Amino acid sequence: MDQHESRCTVSRRGLIATACGALAAGALAGCSTARDDASTQRSGSASGGATAPQTQVIVAMSAGSEPAAGFDPLVAWGCGEHVHEPLIQSTLITTDEDLNFVNDLATDYVCSDDGLVWTFTIRDDVRFTDGEPLTAGDVAFTVNAVAHGGTSEADLSMVDKAVAVSDTVVELYLDKPYNALLYTLAVLGIVPEHAYGEDYGAHPIGSGRYILEQWDRGQQAIFRANPDYYGEPPTMERVVVVFMDEDAALAAVQAGQVDIAYTYATHAAQRFAGYELVAYRSVDSRGISLPCIPAGGTRRDGDNEYPSGNDVTCDIAVRRAINCGVDRQAMIEHVLDGYGELAYSVGDGMPWSSADMEVAYDRDRACALLDEAGWVAGEDGVRTRDGVRAAFDIWYASDDSVRQALANEFANQMGELGIEVTPRGGSWDEIYPHEFEQPVLWGWGSNSPVEVYELHYSTGWGNFACYENETVDGYLDLALVQTDIDASYEYWRRAMWDGTDGVAPQGAATWCWIANVEHLYFKREGLDVATQKPHPHGHGWSLVNNVDRWSWA
Repeated sequence: MDQHESRCTVSRRGLIATACGALAAGALAGCSTARDDASTQRSGSASGGATAPQTQVIVAMSAGSEPAAGFDPLVAWGCGEHVHEPLIQSTLITTDEDLNFVNDLATDYVCSDDGLVWTFTIRDDVRFTDGEPLTAGDVAFTVNAVAHGGTSEADLSMVDKAVAVSDTVVELYLDKPYNALLYTLAVLGIVPEHAYGEDYGAHPIGSGRYILEQWDRGQQAIFRANPDYYGEPPTMERVVVVFMDEDAALAAVQAGQVDIAYTYATHAAQRFAGYELVAYRSVDSRGISLPCIPAGGTRRDGDNEYPSGNDVTCDIAVRRAINCGVDRQAMIEHVLDGYGELAYSVGDGMPWSSADMEVAYDRDRACALLDEAGWVAGEDGVRTRDGVRAAFDIWYASDDSVRQALANEFANQMGELGIEVTPRGGSWDEIYPHEFEQPVLWGWGSNSPVEVYELHYSTGWGNFACYENETVDGYLDLALVQTDIDASYEYWRRAMWDGTDGVAPQGAATWCWIANVEHLYFKREGLDVATQKPHPHGHGWSLVNNVDRWSWA
């Protein structure tokens, strides 16, 4: 989700010497010796000299990737807006490259027939880095703290209580069937009950692949391999993550000071000696919400009540015309420089996605839909019907130039259909009051179907389209009550389109999805980052989910 995004602006400025100077004096100062040693090893190996194996990597992430509360799973580390594996802590289960669930701490788990009790059996050979054993009591403590503590960005609100039956068995009692909790448990790090306190985020104790060696707030975090880790030892023994804006990250690449650094499509044409541009598949979707009800009402968003409804997009013909009248491929080529995939839903390509969400670009059909619905073009080319002008705003986050460009391109294309769209950039505080009354260009995407539920369910926190349909709600509820995850996929798909009803473009057309943006990085040649899972929304920690398997050629 991206309601509280803090993403750096994609800068079009060139590299500047001052950025290099600040970088050298700041974020990378603490690891300069290690960096120099690493460079010596790599250059030596390349020239036939020293051949010592390289076991360190330096990763540049955006400043917004730094966890404000530290490395605390009971707040936001590993969970929240940008989900990822917590590295320092172990999780009950995790996912493989194909997003199948696999065990981590758990050796087995089962669900009761009514979907209300999940029982996990865990390993008996795991210790925290302070030497204390990890038991089912720690699992219960973690789950209860998230479910009832009020500080976590993870959602386990459906858990009534977690009970340690023994040192190796824990039971989770739910107040409603909700199989999607497995996706949360796959990124929820288990913390030690005996050693958890207010300063845990700055000095975390875990049982995962890595130990936090050093954290210089605002600059870097350094991880080293946990020598007592119960699993396969990490091949990358030391991981240095530096936090910087994009200009500084590019300067670091130019200076050869980092091994991999995030970037955006606006810089994809640049070239740096010893580096290659790599693109990783994502489910980081850009989509536009289309309010489905007439103007004049209000809708609550937490403690706030905002105006709802739009007299143009409430017409289903307009929403369907928008969906088939937008040239997604042109937007990808013009704005993303080709680094994206066509998107038709939130979560394209996931096991729960529906092929029925796909819609072909057909400008003639879009115009015909509008004609048939009585929207007639005026002298200025803008359509009207019954005195209502086919005009609306599209809001976007003003600190994101890619979204700005997408919004402008969308407005241009809609103009060709006779729909007047006015792009409006703003902060999220400025956008929220309009979220139920005007289309908004959002960023979504996760390795979980939860967003499918929340964006389309009548009372979902992400139902900005204000769409309410009992049939769709019923399918979404049925998806969550299945005790077999595989059995849930059919219901997720039916909620999109069951042949006669659903949110698909040929149905209610509640959203217009544009593209899944590929996550771009400048990577040092010779660095193998292994097989990446599809990256969720957010250009950050998901890259290093598998850093323990990275290696140098």
